[in-house]
Amino acid sequence: MENFIVSARKYRPATFNMVVGQDTITSTLKNAIKNNHLTQAYLFCGPRGVGKTTCARIFAKTINCSNLSSEGEACDKCESCLSFNSQRSFNIHELDAASNNKVDDIRSLTEQVRIPPQIGRYSVYIIDEVHMLSQSAFNAFLKTLEEPPSHAIFILATTEKHKIIPTILSRCQIFDFNRIHLEDIIGRLSYVAKNEGIEAEDEALHVIAQKADGALRDALSIFDQVVSLCGKSVKYRDVIENLNVLDYEYYFRTVDAALRGDLSDILLTFNEILENGFDGHNFVSGLNNHLRDLLVSRDEATLKLLETTPSVRQRYLRQTSDCSLDFLYKALEAGSNCEINYKSSKNQRLHVELFLIQLCRLASGTGEELQKKNDRPEKKIKAEAEIPLPPKSEILRENDKPDARSKKPAPHIYHEEKQTDSQSKSFSVREVISDDEKPAANLTAVHEPEKAEQPALVKAELDYDSFEKAWKEFADSLKGEGTRVISMFKSIRPEIINDQLIKLHMTNAAQKDLFIQNYKQRLKSFIAERFQSEDVEIESVVESSETNEIIYTDEQKYTYLVNKYPMLKELKKTFNLDLL
Repeated sequence: MENFIVSARKYRPATFNMVVGQDTITSTLKNAIKNNHLTQAYLFCGPRGVGKTTCARIFAKTINCSNLSSEGEACDKCESCLSFNSQRSFNIHELDAASNNKVDDIRSLTEQVRIPPQIGRYSVYIIDEVHMLSQSAFNAFLKTLEEPPSHAIFILATTEKHKIIPTILSRCQIFDFNRIHLEDIIGRLSYVAKNEGIEAEDEALHVIAQKADGALRDALSIFDQVVSLCGKSVKYRDVIENLNVLDYEYYFRTVDAALRGDLSDILLTFNEILENGFDGHNFVSGLNNHLRDLLVSRDEATLKLLETTPSVRQRYLRQTSDCSLDFLYKALEAGSNCEINYKSSKNQRLHVELFLIQLCRLASGTGEELQKKNDRPEKKIKAEAEIPLPPKSEILRENDKPDARSKKPAPHIYHEEKQTDSQSKSFSVREVISDDEKPAANLTAVHEPEKAEQPALVKAELDYDSFEKAWKEFADSLKGEGTRVISMFKSIRPEIINDQLIKLHMTNAAQKDLFIQNYKQRLKSFIAERFQSEDVEIESVVESSETNEIIYTDEQKYTYLVNKYPMLKELKKTFNLDLL
């Protein structure tokens, strides 16, 4: 029985032309070989499974080929190529930096570099995962990397370029490998399936390529896994079941239910997804991608961004014709917020269901109507019950006057008045004037509310009593700003010089600075509003005794306080207190 070889090894490219999805890099390397512009060190960096090590091996094989083709490819016939193909070449040395990351390993490599090749012109040293080298190993490698022997060429490969020190990067030619496009992966999988005699549906290969996320090696490994299950016939349904991938049919059903406003159907669809073992977060992420694909399908210019099979592309075109741009914008915004807050939600199922409910409201227009309704100012709800005006037939005629001798007051006569657009055709019960309170002549005032007259502002006189009252009110308004501010205003002594100047005596310079920065303008505005005067100036001064006298000892402090508060001396004598 023949041993099985995985597709990633069996169909590994042997020439530059067989490399998938890295045309720019392979063209550059071939031109460098043809023109003999080879440098001493190269750095191949990029995601996993995109061909870094493969290109390094092809490059090492090609530069030692003695019969290069006109396209810059190896001949596969010379001794160097044959030894490389049979894995017995002594010109190519591969080193795993993950397990050889010490200084001693680099020293051994440095000693080995001195030995010239037996066959061919160059000894090529491929160091994989070079970012795993320690700092000391990098430093030991610097000199050899910068000035190696003429026959030595280093090719460094890594998936994390940012971990390599700048002194290494500056000594290398850097080639950045990109993720392989979906079409290129599908084409390579179709080639492998054809060579292996396997019938594979396009949708199945598309799902495998999407699952690989730009890595061809991962795609080939997944393909082998699916073939082990399906045999010679790979179908879409078998692939999604084997890879635990959510069927795109669910996304089409979800959007269709949202467009119909069918809340029951959309919630049942989500429940079916959960019962099949799928995670709600994956569903939200996939639905957001589906909405994005619907958005790019609306324009022919962006249609190329839709990576899917032709049959599924037609379904996108049909569904996007039923979706408005406004719906897609708001749905993408809601889906993005749902995905961001999913992990932090305590009830994750309800979190997703609220997002689906919002989709139904957006599609049915309910969300837009509610938004417009919320944007309009609502009329105040009257507490009084309103009753309609009596019809014209019930209005009392002029000759139906009551008997003057009757004690009952005359019934109210409603005068027919022309209604304007701003006037209501109904009136409040509280506005109905009782017969015992007001005469009938005042009934017409119900429909003609009088405007309240605004009292004229009178300039108040600025004297000590009025200012002392205003000062107290202003200080009380600052109670929420802390005891320090309240204590400061209690210690300030205001003095009215004239009707245009108020002098505030402060106890220290710190109070003055605090007052000027935070409260002077507020006090000035308060006084201007209270006394209707914009010309009042406020001057803050510090007591001279406070600025000149410096208090050090306890006796000096006591003397100062007694002079300021005479009752302190009586307090000391009454309680027989001593200075500390």
